[in-house]
Amino acid sequence: MARRTQFTIATFNLYNINRPGLRIYSDLDGWDKGAYERKLEWSRRTILNNEADVWGFQELWHTGALEDIFDHKKLDDYQLLVPEDHRGQRIVCAGAVRKDILVGEPQWIDAFPEKFILESGGDDAQTSGISVNVNRFSRPVLHFQVQVRSQSSPISIYVAHFKSKAPTKVYREGWYRDEDEYYRQHSEALGSAISTIRRTAEATALRMILTERMKNTHEPVVVLGDLNDGESSNTLNILTGQPNYILSGLQQGGSDVDLYAVSRLQQYRSDRNVYYTHIYQNFRESLDHILVSQEFYDNSRQRLWAFKGMDVSNDHLNWDNHKEDGSSDHGIIRAQFEYRPAK
Repeated sequence: MARRTQFTIATFNLYNINRPGLRIYSDLDGWDKGAYERKLEWSRRTILNNEADVWGFQELWHTGALEDIFDHKKLDDYQLLVPEDHRGQRIVCAGAVRKDILVGEPQWIDAFPEKFILESGGDDAQTSGISVNVNRFSRPVLHFQVQVRSQSSPISIYVAHFKSKAPTKVYREGWYRDEDEYYRQHSEALGSAISTIRRTAEATALRMILTERMKNTHEPVVVLGDLNDGESSNTLNILTGQPNYILSGLQQGGSDVDLYAVSRLQQYRSDRNVYYTHIYQNFRESLDHILVSQEFYDNSRQRLWAFKGMDVSNDHLNWDNHKEDGSSDHGIIRAQFEYRPAK
């Protein structure tokens, strides 16, 4: 194995890419051949222009579509990570990894931890009871490991895609149909609440998985993907553990189980924050994230990899023609690190 001193990772929402003519949700015809070819060309160019050792993908419907994107001589050194028999029936998280650093086999985590419980009788006399019955991820979380240096610990990588902010469709539910006239005026609020609860549950389940892996270890961990919430949201606060970002005194900080947002690390090096990865109704926000453990945090006592910088490809978001030009409706984030142990 080469003694790499640089490590780069990127996340890319592929915007519902499926083979031509195959169903995408309620669209039975899916992409036509021309639109598919434009998506392939744009996606391939984006990957070539944003070189990375590891790619995490979301909204992939078909193994063949990812194979078509990577059908280029300059991309031959990647191993594609896609579930077996993935042939257009649903979206998944996927990956592409330099062949010389991938170790072991990837796994897709569908179920929440066995002891996951969201239930309470209320913590004071004014608080009513609550019980949330969610036990699996909307889109299975991809987990795999890479070993960038032979004498260094393998890096665990999780690619996630949480439930979107779009309101859950409740009009099919029996309670809704029984009183359609009443619930119709409240469907957006109720649907949004359900989506938020599901996304929060997914963040909590992944947080439990991460804590069990990270507690009392020095294993480097990266979480990346379309988490469908902003950096300061409750969802991200649960997932990261809200670490303390120490801005002075190298090698004085770090937390055993917390995660650090590379967007925040970049902001501390920039004059202003222009970081956004999604536009909806003219509102710019950051839904896509790369989160890293203390082994990637400059001010950590356990630092192995120093942060070099983050860049975002998002110019295409300012034009609402993603189906016509083949672009994504999300920005692409890339983070770079350099091997520089703290001790």
